[in-house]
Amino acid sequence: MKHLIDPMDLSMEELDHILNLAQDIIDHKEKYSELCKGKKLATLFFEPSTRTRLSFEAAMMELGGNVLGFSSASSSSSSKGESVGDTVKVVSCYADIIAMRHFKEGAPMLASMKSDVPIINAGDGGHNHPTQTLADLLTIKREKGRLDNLVIGFCGDLMFGRTVHSLIKAMSRYENISFVLISPDELKIPDYIRTEVIEKNNIPYKEVSSMEDVIGELDILYMTRVQRERFFSEDEYLRMKDFYILDEDKMALGKPDMYVLHPLPRVNEISVDVDNDDRAAYFKQVQFGVYVRMALILTLLGLDTAVNPSLAHVLDSLDA
Repeated sequence: MKHLIDPMDLSMEELDHILNLAQDIIDHKEKYSELCKGKKLATLFFEPSTRTRLSFEAAMMELGGNVLGFSSASSSSSSKGESVGDTVKVVSCYADIIAMRHFKEGAPMLASMKSDVPIINAGDGGHNHPTQTLADLLTIKREKGRLDNLVIGFCGDLMFGRTVHSLIKAMSRYENISFVLISPDELKIPDYIRTEVIEKNNIPYKEVSSMEDVIGELDILYMTRVQRERFFSEDEYLRMKDFYILDEDKMALGKPDMYVLHPLPRVNEISVDVDNDDRAAYFKQVQFGVYVRMALILTLLGLDTAVNPSLAHVLDSLDA
């Protein structure tokens, strides 16, 4: 049985398979509308979410399946003191697959050790968010036509931004990638991402504090919000929250084919005027997130061969 806890859990072959399957779903959605009939997805969200939770639910419904679960820790037995392991063990009696978000880093990994069904990490603290990474990769591939030979800029909260950490890990495996890391000193990427991912793989990178100085170099600009929920001090959050604001003037400095991504929610780090720019891809990201989660659910449940038997060898590698 396969779980998805970290983006690196997927081999390059598995990753390509999921992205290609998502693209086939976009082109032929009707073929997939009944493949999860009789199957149940449990969404265990110990931390609030709008896009990720609804995206998983929409994905399962599009596949003809059913959804059960909870949207906050207060509405689960964890409020009574039940452990994550026990919660997952119980829910795996009710569902065929589980998508789990938790405020504690490592909680989905613990859950995967206790579960009798596949676990998908839907975000754990400031650690990883692998399904957002799949949505990001699909968006980049469709907008740029490739996942190699790219200069990718990450801007904002790089310290606590789990989507940033996950995408850096995933992109580190593609050829001729370089990173531009744009943040204040207080929100630089964690040392383990810098040393164990970027430097270990000899990926060119630079760390800067000015977006204007580097935006013209970028093929992709990945904006992030400063996350109030990750700060212990309200004063510190208020000091940081407006550090970067992408507006029309800054967009004018970028390449004509530089696309802007954002995992959302947005606060005010991207001006609403940018929404009308053809290079704004963040709402496309949301839609692509549904399709790539459909592909992931089918793959982890072993149901994609019902449409394309030639994919069986990929599933064999997933079980290996």
